[in-house]
Amino acid sequence: MTASDSRHVVRRERLPGARSWSLELRRGYALRLTDETGGANCSALFYNARQLLERYNMADTLKAQYTAFLTRGHCCYSDMGRILVSITDDSCGWHDAYCGVSGPDEVAARFGDLRYQQARNGWHRSGRDSLLKELGKWGMGLSDLDSTVNFFSKVVPDEDGALSFVSGHSPAGSVVELRAEMDVVVVLDTCPHPLDPATVWAPKPVLCEVIEVPEAPDWDPCRLSRPENARGYANNALYHCQCHGQGGQAR
Repeated sequence: MTASDSRHVVRRERLPGARSWSLELRRGYALRLTDETGGANCSALFYNARQLLERYNMADTLKAQYTAFLTRGHCCYSDMGRILVSITDDSCGWHDAYCGVSGPDEVAARFGDLRYQQARNGWHRSGRDSLLKELGKWGMGLSDLDSTVNFFSKVVPDEDGALSFVSGHSPAGSVVELRAEMDVVVVLDTCPHPLDPATVWAPKPVLCEVIEVPEAPDWDPCRLSRPENARGYANNALYHCQCHGQGGQAR
């Protein structure tokens, strides 16, 4: 039983390894991700569901919160200075925010070029191709593919700035919860992290749960963790006071 069981779960989707999924996550709901077996990587993109041109901005998110990774209390900013989602729960403590996803050449070089015609659902797909397929469902394409947050993955630099993937960072049962601060399109992919040194193709599944949650109170840790976050929430309040009656359809 997870902490989400005491709240109303309105949708539960088990995302196998090396698969993609997307949904419209409305304000008043949160998306809880669970690494069921350990060692998962879940890459995520976020877009304003009412205006898809507004989307997650990695640089603004990190510099506004003086961090090189994301964890509980952090927010994911859009390129308009508004908050798309906030991280309200996290058992890992570190999620990679700057390595992006793998390309088809990287996957073929590390794991071999195994196509669908040979292996059916076990074929070797890249994070890039997987996300592009999902973006197409929303009328988006290559120009809309930007930096991802790689949940459950940890990457650290050495003294020379070289990046190293931390294996075993996410044990089985690890969770991270994302509260929607506006209606957002969330695009997910569970292909291996591009810096994961594993040479055996074994992408891990992630359980996705959509949960009803209250709005962020004035004392909310995400609101108070940085002065910039208070301004981000103020930008959201201005945005929402002018968008009554706008609906949407989850996919």
